[in-house]
Amino acid sequence: MARKRIREAETAEIDITPMMDIVFIMLIFFIVTTSFVKEAGIDVNKPEAAQAQKKPSATIFIAIRANGEIWMDKRVVDVERVSANIERLRAESPTDTIIVQADEEAKHGIVMEVMDQIKAADPSLVISIAGETK
Repeated sequence: MARKRIREAETAEIDITPMMDIVFIMLIFFIVTTSFVKEAGIDVNKPEAAQAQKKPSATIFIAIRANGEIWMDKRVVDVERVSANIERLRAESPTDTIIVQADEEAKHGIVMEVMDQIKAADPSLVISIAGETK
């Protein structure tokens, strides 16, 4: 009687649960480790520099136009509000470097006021002036 028993069709199944676990862990890893580059929000006509060096990446950019407008986080800010905006942006994504992109026609006094506001926010911040390389 045992021989008369009909064998059920055996199907080969592959358990993909461990593979899906690994894929989701890798996805989470890549999302967490991705760094997003922020820009000031405008294009600045930067002066050329003969001795420019590559600086470490930063997440805070400040652009100063030739007419004196100061741009941070894709909006115009007053020079008095630069310090408060830096503190807010550093709370969102901590960084030690701030990049200042000043137009070659920007007034020196406005650039110095912005740099003073950066140091008022935190004296340990590194200020990097962006320029075009030849």
